[in-house]
Amino acid sequence: MNRSLWREVAVMALDTLRTNKMRSALTILGVVIGITSIVGMTSLIRGFDESLRDMIRELGPNTIMLSKASGLTLASGADFAEIMRRPNLTVDDAKAIEKLAPSVGIVDIWMGQGIGGQTVGRVSYEGQRTPTLGVLGATEQFAAVNFVKLSFGRFFTESEVQRRRRVVVLANNPYQALFAPSGLDPIGKKVRIDAIEYTVVGVLGKRPSPFPQADDFVVIPQTTHQVVFNTNARRAFGGGGSATITIVPVETATRDQAVAEVEEIMRIRHGLKLDEPNDFEIGGQDAILRLWDQISQAVFLALVVISSVALMVGGIGVMAIMMISVTERTREIGVRKALGARRQEILLQFLAEAAVLTSVGGLLGVLCGSGIGVAISMVTGFPISLPWWSFAIGLGFSAAVGIFFGMVPAVRASRLDPIEALRHE
Repeated sequence: MNRSLWREVAVMALDTLRTNKMRSALTILGVVIGITSIVGMTSLIRGFDESLRDMIRELGPNTIMLSKASGLTLASGADFAEIMRRPNLTVDDAKAIEKLAPSVGIVDIWMGQGIGGQTVGRVSYEGQRTPTLGVLGATEQFAAVNFVKLSFGRFFTESEVQRRRRVVVLANNPYQALFAPSGLDPIGKKVRIDAIEYTVVGVLGKRPSPFPQADDFVVIPQTTHQVVFNTNARRAFGGGGSATITIVPVETATRDQAVAEVEEIMRIRHGLKLDEPNDFEIGGQDAILRLWDQISQAVFLALVVISSVALMVGGIGVMAIMMISVTERTREIGVRKALGARRQEILLQFLAEAAVLTSVGGLLGVLCGSGIGVAISMVTGFPISLPWWSFAIGLGFSAAVGIFFGMVPAVRASRLDPIEALRHE
């Protein structure tokens, strides 16, 4: 089939759609909705996925998180009441790991976070007050194990931790709420966390995250945290107050070596027998990413199913309209066949009309989906990603829907007998 015939068929298809604007618009509405949902949701999910992965990677590939429990434990189906009966992790546990594990290089202790042990408060400065945010207790190693960068000032020192100094490092959100609007230098200023006064020594940079609340926290020395918030990390069993111990192996050791040593030390300290499971959790970047992969795959599958329903509705509409078009144009088909048009040319014409119809719907859907994603990002700050392949998938799906659902009316049109078609009223 030569190029001129393809051009003629395309022009005829566009002319037919142009003369039936309202019918064409209603026909492609289902396709527009389906492609809009695919592109819009893909942009949001991809943006969320990339931002969340960046946040998880901030931990570093070798960082080990030792905790009483975490969201990974609950996601595995463990009983919450049983988890809470586990022994708390203590400062002595962290000291034992630091002393007895040769593969361990850096050990940090976090208080005031984790299941059943969150500590919150409000930070105020000269009449300005933040919403409720997390108050985290840590050692001077916090920045080293969490790979966070300072925007201003410094982190607190080992001496300040040992002496329970009331110093604080602000995350980005409290800094923006209290000091950024006025342009004040926060270093050395006195702020209050609830009723207690602290001296600001540093400000952390903004962390990559899909959650605006990811920077809603402040960090104080963990020794100060235990005194002010009564987070007694020395309690042996039950309740809140468990520490989270963050570990980075030495450069000469692998992460697996450090995990094995930490696990052995903790099992001995908790008096576990060989056949008893761990009553603590050791995880890291890889475990969190595996869990997120499972969640994101389920979300993407749900997106495909929902979008497929909308595309199916649009496809059925295309088939119905094309069947009506074949009936209305029976006489025209008879004339074309009488003048020498072959069956494959009639078939191609109606398939082209269906494909053009749904492709226009796909293009509108791509534009609407992209616009929705950009609008949500501008209003809420939610991260988005608009990869080229999402546009290609949207347009490809729309054209495929037109060809698939247009096949039946196109075959019916191509099989019409020219004599019977000319007699049609």
